[in-house]
Amino acid sequence: MFFDVLYLTFSAVTWCIVGYKARAWFRDRGNVDLGLTALMACGVPVVFLFSAPSVYCAFDRLTGVANLAMVVLYSAVVLFAAGATVLLLRWTHRGDDVASDARAARRARLAIGTVALAWTTAVVCFAVGRPDEVEHPRDFSTAYADAPGVVAFLVLYLAIFGSSLAGLGVLCPRYARQLGRTWLATGLRTLAAGCWLGLLYCACKLAGFVLTWAGTDVYWLSNGVAPMSASVAALLVLLGFTLPAVGPRAAAWRRLRRLDPLWREVTAHAPEVTIEESRWRAGWAVRWPLADVEWRANRQMAEIRDIQRGVRRHVEPAALDIAREKARAAALDERRTAAVVEAAALRRGLANQVTGHLAAPHADSVVVTFSSDPAEEHEHLARVADVYHDPLVDAVLTELRQLTAARRP
Repeated sequence: MFFDVLYLTFSAVTWCIVGYKARAWFRDRGNVDLGLTALMACGVPVVFLFSAPSVYCAFDRLTGVANLAMVVLYSAVVLFAAGATVLLLRWTHRGDDVASDARAARRARLAIGTVALAWTTAVVCFAVGRPDEVEHPRDFSTAYADAPGVVAFLVLYLAIFGSSLAGLGVLCPRYARQLGRTWLATGLRTLAAGCWLGLLYCACKLAGFVLTWAGTDVYWLSNGVAPMSASVAALLVLLGFTLPAVGPRAAAWRRLRRLDPLWREVTAHAPEVTIEESRWRAGWAVRWPLADVEWRANRQMAEIRDIQRGVRRHVEPAALDIAREKARAAALDERRTAAVVEAAALRRGLANQVTGHLAAPHADSVVVTFSSDPAEEHEHLARVADVYHDPLVDAVLTELRQLTAARRP
């Protein structure tokens, strides 16, 4: 019962991930790599589904062939391995001309043909090597350790699966190093971790039935450690494929939640800068809160920036100086200091704009930009939102009001 619940839960979760990848491919059908990823990812929830003992046995009763579910389960793994092999060949082929693309396509067809031939041979070995009709949903490899046909079936399966995992495990970190601190790099490293953990599964399975064949009972290794490591590996692999798409949206959602109070407050002073306000309030955002989340976060930042630039002539240089002094006295780091200065300038500018006061001279700039790193600029503005009503900013504005009152005749 425990394993039924565990594997069926994993299957449901991974089907959701596969659906997400398939949806992305349907929106970009010209992306061959994305389509291939969606196809190979389909193998993972199938593996989890047939790993549930009740599903395994029910399928065998339905077909009337004992342990045929194991062939389906391992075939799903081979589907993933074949897809991974083709991805490797596509990623590593050199050149962008027609000849190099044709060469890569030939290599991919050869690889798929080789995998298909090897797996067909493995299935034939399974068909002729089963010595009985007893179900073995959790101890198949050790139960048939003395059956040459099943051993050949398992060895071919582990060879196909292990070689694809090793290739991805080596290649993914190499590409991740070239991508710097990006979600794609994080996804590739997560994918590599899943591949190396999958190799542990292969090693445990191989050692398990070899030792069983030699007369040493290691049930815990082949039928305990191996499937658990494979389950975690499969989740890591799917997470690695999903992170490059989900990560930026999750980051944008967090940024949106932090920016929203500031955006609402400052746009109330200048509603004319807002665009297409009803696009997501009355539409997709009501039905699906993550719709266009990156567009919404970028839009809010752009509108806040427009308002900041519009109030610059209402901000005295003293506002920036006082804010820096108070931040320095409070021992704030450079990033938080920049956020406090910008928040104080924005609040002062909006207040002076309401009264019609123009600073003479006005501050040269009240906006901190990061032209080389948009993500850092987004994070900076989120920090501005965090400190917008901070007591330190309140103290800056109080001192400015006192200075202004003291200068009046």
